[in-house]
Amino acid sequence: MDTYEFIARHKVIAIVRRIYGKDLLNLSKALCAGGVRLIECTFDQQDPDCVKKTQEAIGQLCGQHGDEMMFGAGTVLTPEQAEAAREAGAKYIISPNVKESVIRKTKEMGLVSIPGAMTPTEILAAHDFGADFVKLFPATTLGFPYIKDILAPITHVKLVATGGVTESNFQQYLDLGFAGAGVSGRLTDKKLIAEGNWAEFTRRAKVFSDMTAGK
Repeated sequence: MDTYEFIARHKVIAIVRRIYGKDLLNLSKALCAGGVRLIECTFDQQDPDCVKKTQEAIGQLCGQHGDEMMFGAGTVLTPEQAEAAREAGAKYIISPNVKESVIRKTKEMGLVSIPGAMTPTEILAAHDFGADFVKLFPATTLGFPYIKDILAPITHVKLVATGGVTESNFQQYLDLGFAGAGVSGRLTDKKLIAEGNWAEFTRRAKVFSDMTAGK
């Protein structure tokens, strides 16, 4: 299964920020056990070592999971960061914004492009630049009335909801036709990681993954 089809099938992308090493590997195992098969390792743009750390994280995840999961890079702001992610084994590139050079570089490398957009103009620009999916961000802040309004004329772009997606509202996004969602806090809770409560991550992952069945 290619990357686009894998994302379209599994739908839930866990957004991992500033989690590395053993904690990251334990988290990925727990999420995989619950049916979440996509993880985005973000570039921490405030950290001067973010490229090295993100590359190492993606490489470790690829080594542990092989083909049962697919990993991408997030908060990718430059074509150079997109290249670094690909070198580590990333299959998709996610950004918080629409930047033509990043989208085009991603596609040139044969990776799936998922830039972030908020307005109809941004969404359509990302699509025109070649994005495979467009991350609607911040989805929950914008609200469902806004989302329904933009979905009326924009029916041909595959949208991924990101920002405030939880077990209680994920189904609404799926029912509206979203291709999936990026989920951060509920699937990367730092308190649970500190406690080593990996079983709770598996439980939460299963709630999300169960909603995707048949979608």
